[in-house]
Amino acid sequence: MERGQSGIPRAVPGGRLTDWISIGVLASVVSRDDVDEAVNRAGRRQTRVRLLPAHVVVYFVLAMCLFFEDSYEEVMRKLVSSLKAFRSWDPKWRVPTTPAICQARERLGSEPLRLLFDRLALPQAGRGTKGAWLGGRRLMVIDGTQFDLPNSPDNAAEFGYAGGEADPGAFPKALVVGLVEAGTHAVVGAEIDSCRVGERALAAQLSHRLRPGMLLLADRNFYSFELWQQVRATGADLAWRLSASVRTPVVHVLDDGSFLTVLVNPKIQGKRRGRLTAAATAAARGEGVLPADDADDVLIARVVEYTVANRPGNGANEIFCLLASVLDPADVPAVEIAAAYHERWEEENTFDEIKTHMRGAGAVLRSKSPDLVRQELWALLLAHYAIRKIMTAAADEAGEDPDRLSFIRSLRVTRRQVTDQADFSP
Repeated sequence: MERGQSGIPRAVPGGRLTDWISIGVLASVVSRDDVDEAVNRAGRRQTRVRLLPAHVVVYFVLAMCLFFEDSYEEVMRKLVSSLKAFRSWDPKWRVPTTPAICQARERLGSEPLRLLFDRLALPQAGRGTKGAWLGGRRLMVIDGTQFDLPNSPDNAAEFGYAGGEADPGAFPKALVVGLVEAGTHAVVGAEIDSCRVGERALAAQLSHRLRPGMLLLADRNFYSFELWQQVRATGADLAWRLSASVRTPVVHVLDDGSFLTVLVNPKIQGKRRGRLTAAATAAARGEGVLPADDADDVLIARVVEYTVANRPGNGANEIFCLLASVLDPADVPAVEIAAAYHERWEEENTFDEIKTHMRGAGAVLRSKSPDLVRQELWALLLAHYAIRKIMTAAADEAGEDPDRLSFIRSLRVTRRQVTDQADFSP
């Protein structure tokens, strides 16, 4: 790209149109170097020169998620519109057609987008980010949601329908389980699979994204003895809601009204179960030490119970029972754990941003093959992450809680940046 006397960019004769495509302000998060590295690692680097090289297709798929209601060709026109506006258009250039874009998406596949997301999607909150911390621990949330897919035979076979064979839904559904930083709404880990796969199974695959210094919040659908132990092994702390079917015997009442309980691996029965229960109970009361050989089969945890008052005329009050790994009330009081747990709904707000504002309420994804479904979902998650990272930086600079910034307005600004600055580095 050259500049004329006015300083306005001008097309270089003989160059390709797609050499000048970018994604505006999002390129500050998803850089060309990161894209090229992901393409290379996935083995999708192309040896022959094409109209739509791999890095351009990555940017196109991200833009496709910003302009969900537009056709392929219309999305591409938006990506190159500023070239015409700034008189940087070469007469030999043509906007790629829908069939060419479809073929380019198939050549790229989903792996570069997955690798790009895994590389870039890191926690965003700094120590000064408001609403992101509890007692020095980074608040994280895990939950799942489903996306409607085109009703193609391949999608149906790969992802299945909600409701089972007796009462299948109208569309195949993909299940996405996400790990979200509560304070910033940033999705920092995800697994994608069939809606027939349980959320716990995908949560277990996400446990490697957790670190010491995090506090993971989860709804009552996630607790199992095995998953709790697997997540605790990462060094992260937990505060999970329990269903009424999980018995939590009172072992030792603490000063703030919470209490310690003992849970034993349900696979263990007979005399060994009794011995483990007795040893863990004594340890919880400070009357002994739990043998190291028994640590994998028994856990000592803290129970925080409280009632949430419903609005008048909205039914009975709801009792919440939380299982927490932070045992000392002096570290984190029960009332703070209870307050922090309700940050779990930030994940639902995050999925609403993706499914309602980016994708469109009730909309079905575009992709008719399983690999392209995954490509589209990774791109949705990555585009959302990039927007949220820019929002967090703005909130930190202003000394505001990121929750006070409007995602809808930020999305609109991002869309304008794509159409207004597609050919400029951010």
